[in-house]
Amino acid sequence: MERVNERDKEYRGGDSGVKYLMRGPKIDWGVILLLPGQTLGAHYHREVEETFFVLQGKGTFIVNDQEYPATEGDAFRMEPGDRHDIRNDSDAPLKMVFIKCPYLPEDKVSL
Repeated sequence: MERVNERDKEYRGGDSGVKYLMRGPKIDWGVILLLPGQTLGAHYHREVEETFFVLQGKGTFIVNDQEYPATEGDAFRMEPGDRHDIRNDSDAPLKMVFIKCPYLPEDKVSL
């Protein structure tokens, strides 16, 4: 059994970005906070499936050059090879949960 509290973890970018809550041995998962105007960064995964769940705010998912509006309660699942990015084009924070499976930390390819 493993227990963590989000308050004890830090965002990769200081006040925003990716925050891993648990890494491995079978999945990665955590939260992402994008402030207005920020993007996640375009990338894809060779073997990893990635799912996002929007907790609060609005934004745009860009998947294989198609744009999809996102709002609270929406979930998006990316297959391996799906090129994806997330843009907060609103005036409020955008917060999401992400889950990646299987645990392959070197699988990401930045675009």
